[in-house]
Amino acid sequence: MLYDCIIIGGGIAGLQAAIQLGRYEHEVLVIDKGYGRSTLCRSYHNLLGWPNGISGQKLRELGKSHAESLNVEFIHGEVVQAIKKSEELHIHIKEDNQVYKAKTLLIATGILDRMPKMPELISCLGLSVYVCPDCDGYEVKNKRTVVLGAGDIGAKMALALKYWTNDLVYINHEQKQVSSHIKEKMEQEQIEYSSEPIEKVLEVKGMIYSVVLRNGDVKKCEKGFIAFGGNEVNSLIAKQLGVERLENKHIITDPRTKMTNIKNVWSAGDINVHSEQVSIAMGEGSQSAIWIHKTLLNNSK
Repeated sequence: MLYDCIIIGGGIAGLQAAIQLGRYEHEVLVIDKGYGRSTLCRSYHNLLGWPNGISGQKLRELGKSHAESLNVEFIHGEVVQAIKKSEELHIHIKEDNQVYKAKTLLIATGILDRMPKMPELISCLGLSVYVCPDCDGYEVKNKRTVVLGAGDIGAKMALALKYWTNDLVYINHEQKQVSSHIKEKMEQEQIEYSSEPIEKVLEVKGMIYSVVLRNGDVKKCEKGFIAFGGNEVNSLIAKQLGVERLENKHIITDPRTKMTNIKNVWSAGDINVHSEQVSIAMGEGSQSAIWIHKTLLNNSK
């Protein structure tokens, strides 16, 4: 079968695009490995219509159900190769011998934040520990907040959060060097600093309340932020197709259409340049789908 569009990634951007394309009654296949940033976030707080928050997993479930009602197909799997052959895109999935073919392709594979492998920390994401100050800085307003990070990246996060709270602790877990001028700025802002590694995060039902350091010190807190840098940008499939990327591996797209430099290949969501917001991911999903539809119409004439 030749699909009108294959979407790689069943996160927020991919699902919104699938819904839009489904409403155009196109033949659409979503290939999703079922794990990403949105599966980890326990609650998004800055979305229109969800004043009390909604988990990424719930949002994904609702989006998938909506798309399926519009006859969008879903396959669980990890895409390992994408090849452009003339006017077709050929997609290969790990441990699957079938080749999935499409007229157009949307890459919505997102990114993953780098953080310590601590299950207690994962349990807190979106509930009391956050990654994006633009999304969730408001949540730490006037709260004692611990920043778990590495070097200058974590220090800059702590300084950014001064907008919301004066009660801050920065734990340089990886003991990476902090620039002297940044350390001086933290001292001026009275941000508590420790370069002792984290031994354990203490939480109850997703609410962080303390961080235990390797030397036994305990840093009590009400909220937390992570800032380690070096996030995993899942753009390898784009690279295989010759898609233009920045040095940090984020994808460059046309600002109007979200098409990449490769004909009939689009990109949407966090994998794009500076779009790490759920609302923006939704918008880019819709935007790319609209132009995919226009392209399919023009190509059929």
